[in-house]
Amino acid sequence: MTSAVHSSPISVMGTDNAPEKMTSMRPMGPSTTATLLNVPISPVKTLSFESLPDAHKSASTIVSPTDSFFAASTIVSPTDSFYVEFQCADPRNPVNYSRLRKWCITLVVCAFNGITSPATPSFAMGYGSMMQDLNCTRFQATVAYCLYSLGFGIVPLFTSSLSEEVGRRPIYLVSAFFGAMCNVLAALSNNIQTIMVARVLGGAFASTGAILVGGTIADIWEPQERGLPMAVFSMVSMVTTGLGSIISAWLELDPHLQWRWIQRIQAIVQGTYFLLSLLIMEETRSHIILRRIAKKLCKETGDDRYRVRGEETRPKLSTMIKISCTRPIMFVLTEPIVTSICVGSLSRYVSVLLKFFQQLWVFFMSGVLYVQIGSVSGVFKHTYHFNVGQSGLVFITVIVGSIVGLCANFYQDALYRKYVSQRGPEARLYIACLVALLLPTSIFIYAWTADPNIFWMWPAVGLLIFMFCSFVSYQVVFIYLADCYGPMASSALAGQGLARNLGSFGFPLFSHTMFKKLTYKWANTIFGGVAVILIPVPFILFLYGPSLRKHSTVCSQLMQVEEKPAIESQDGEI
Repeated sequence: MTSAVHSSPISVMGTDNAPEKMTSMRPMGPSTTATLLNVPISPVKTLSFESLPDAHKSASTIVSPTDSFFAASTIVSPTDSFYVEFQCADPRNPVNYSRLRKWCITLVVCAFNGITSPATPSFAMGYGSMMQDLNCTRFQATVAYCLYSLGFGIVPLFTSSLSEEVGRRPIYLVSAFFGAMCNVLAALSNNIQTIMVARVLGGAFASTGAILVGGTIADIWEPQERGLPMAVFSMVSMVTTGLGSIISAWLELDPHLQWRWIQRIQAIVQGTYFLLSLLIMEETRSHIILRRIAKKLCKETGDDRYRVRGEETRPKLSTMIKISCTRPIMFVLTEPIVTSICVGSLSRYVSVLLKFFQQLWVFFMSGVLYVQIGSVSGVFKHTYHFNVGQSGLVFITVIVGSIVGLCANFYQDALYRKYVSQRGPEARLYIACLVALLLPTSIFIYAWTADPNIFWMWPAVGLLIFMFCSFVSYQVVFIYLADCYGPMASSALAGQGLARNLGSFGFPLFSHTMFKKLTYKWANTIFGGVAVILIPVPFILFLYGPSLRKHSTVCSQLMQVEEKPAIESQDGEI
C-alpha cells in the first residue's frame, strides 16, 4: 500500500467517489489504516491506489465525481460518514481571516454593545421629567432603572449557550431588532408600569451585546492577539456610556425634549444598527460554518453522509434549550476559574469561602459602578449646585478613564507577551492586581472630597480613577475567561454576567436611602471599606490560576486539545 505526499492535505470524500485507478479493499485487521495525503482514513474502509491525478492542485482541492473544489477536508468515519473539517490556512476558517476583516467584525459587534451601554445612565438622567410626566415616585423610577440589569443578567443564561449551537449572527440580529422596539415602547409609554416592562425586555435583548462579543472575539482572534480587541470592546462600552449620559443630560434640560426623546434617539440609533447589520454582519462560529459547508456538499452531491463532527450525537432541541439555560449556571457553580471553587489542596471550607469572595468581587464592582453613576447627579447638584446639563458633563470622567485604561492595556499586552509562556492566561492579570489596590483608593477620594469647601475637580478625579478601574476590570474578566474557555467563552461570561448584573440590579434599590440617611460621604466610605476587603481576590487568581484550571473539567479538556498538537509535533521530530 502506498501513500501520496503533498505539502497540504487533500481528502477523498468516499471510496465510491475515488478515481478509476483507486480500488477499495477490506481491512486486514482492526488497526489497518490508510493515509491519503496526510489525512487519516478510518480503518473500516482502507484505500489503496497507484497514483492520484491532479496532485499539484491547491490545498483546498477535494477529489469528487465532479472534481469540485471546497476549502474544507472530508474524512471517512467508521460509520460511513464524511466529516467536514477546515484545512490548515483555510480562508473560510474565522481564525484565518485577514486582519482587516477581523477588525471590521470586531468593530461591528462592539458597536452593538456601544449603542446599548448608555441605556442605564441615560435613563437616570431623565428621572426628573419622567416622574413629573407619569406622576410616579422616585423609587418606582429606580425600580425601572434596575430592571434593565435584571433582564441583562438572566437572559444570557438562555442565549449564550444557544449561540454556540445556532450561531452568533441570528441572535445579534434578533436582539438588535427587538431592542429597538423596546425603546419605542418606552418612549410611547403613559405609565411607569409599561416602562418597567420595556426596561426588563430591553435589558434582555441588549444582554447579547455584552455576552456574545467575548465569544465572537475568541472565534476570530488567537489568544495572544485578543488584548487590543477586548480593550476596544471595553472602551466602546465605557465611552458610549459617558457620551450617552452627557447627551441625555442636555436633552433633559430642554423642556421640549426630556425623557421621551432620550428613548426615541436610542430607538433610532439601534434601529439603524439593525439595518446595517443585516448587510455587514457575518457568522464567526466555526462549527456553524462547517455545518453549512456540509449541507452544501449534501445538496450538490446528493449524498447525505457529509456532516460535522458531533452531528450524530447532537442533542434534541429541547435538550439544547435545557443546556443553554443550565450551562452558564453550571459554570458559576462548578468551574473553578469562574467561581474559584478550589485552590490547590485548600480545605473545602476555605474553597467555599474563596468562591463566595470571588463572586462578591464581581457583584460588588458592578453594583458600585451603577451606584456611582446614579449618584453623580445628586452629588454635584446638592454639593456644588450643578444643573442637570452640568452634572452630565462630569461623565467626561468615564471617557477619560476609558482612554487611560486603553493606554494601560498596551502595557498589559507587553507583559502578557513576555510572561505568557511562564504563567499562561494568568499573565492577563497583572493590571487587575493594580486595580484591586486603586479601587478602594478612588472610592475614598470621591467620598471624602465631595464637600462644598473642596474644589469640585477632586471628586471628579476620584470618579476618573474609579472609571479606569471599572474599565480594566470589565476588560480583564472578558479576556481572561475568553482565553480559558475559548469556544465556550459565552457560557462562562454569562455565568459571570449573572453575578455582575445582580449587583447592578440590587445596589441602586437601597443606595438612595443609604445616601439620604448616611450622606454621600459615609455611604461611599462603606463601599470603600468593602473594596479593601476584596483586594486579595485578583491576587489569588493570579497566583493559583493554573491549579484552578487543572481542576476545571472544561479547561482541562481544552488544555489537552491544545497540548496534543505540540506533543505530536515533538514526536514527529524525534
